[in-house]
Amino acid sequence: MRRKRPSGLWLVMAGALLAVLALLWGSEVLKAFDYVSLWKGQQQIYKLDIGWPKIPEYFTGQTFCVAVDSLHGLVYVGQRGDNVPKVLVFSEEGYFLYSWNDTVEMPHGIFVLNTATDSSVWITDVGTGKYGHTVKQYSPSDYREIWMAGANGTGIGQFKIPHSVTVDPVGRVWVADRDNKRIQVFDKVTGEWLGSWSSCFAEDGPYSVRFTADYKYLIVAQLNINRLAILAAPLVGSIGDCVMIQTIQLADETKPHLVDVDMKSGAVYVAEIGAQQVQRYIPLS
Repeated sequence: MRRKRPSGLWLVMAGALLAVLALLWGSEVLKAFDYVSLWKGQQQIYKLDIGWPKIPEYFTGQTFCVAVDSLHGLVYVGQRGDNVPKVLVFSEEGYFLYSWNDTVEMPHGIFVLNTATDSSVWITDVGTGKYGHTVKQYSPSDYREIWMAGANGTGIGQFKIPHSVTVDPVGRVWVADRDNKRIQVFDKVTGEWLGSWSSCFAEDGPYSVRFTADYKYLIVAQLNINRLAILAAPLVGSIGDCVMIQTIQLADETKPHLVDVDMKSGAVYVAEIGAQQVQRYIPLS
């Protein structure tokens, strides 16, 4: 039997009912609905740039860390090993520029800080010699502690190997709490604990966390399962639950250790200690 189409009056009534429900439920419910439904049917976000770097043979050690100087178009790679250059510098296009070993033994993490007048490279070093177990800045600056949170443990605000940290534009500090298999979030000004994500990390803890250039997603490296997880960035004022949008499955034994993002081009760089290389993934849109 043929169904009758809804009448114009019925459609008007249905629209009015939805409007009333929106008023009753409040904007927060609608925001939550939009936040989840936004990711339905999401297409692939990144692709591997097989032409970066131009000469991969410059990677002669274990590539533990990578950092992007978006201001000057430079990519720094820290690697470990005997008789290998500890810091390699590439152009954004993938050309090798230079390297250095001075005062560097076993780099574990690397970060580039850009200011209005200067740039500096920060390196954490876990070597056993006179330059080991240090944090070094390669450029003059003032250094003082202005923010600190945490202690060893599994409770709220405690860490088991806090392995990576990043900050978003609204002043939230995101910490990859590796061995607790979670990301914890704090207020940059007050140090207040704002929430945590653990449901996305049942298989492996987060080793590295970075925001994409548009701050829509977080890129998380999971070393033991050779994977990059792309997570939805939460709304301002709400941490909510972890929402995994996509994953990039790397080859076996790649072991992605740390990542960084070019905040101009949006490219994601991955330091892979198992494969002894750094790879670049570029956004598709």
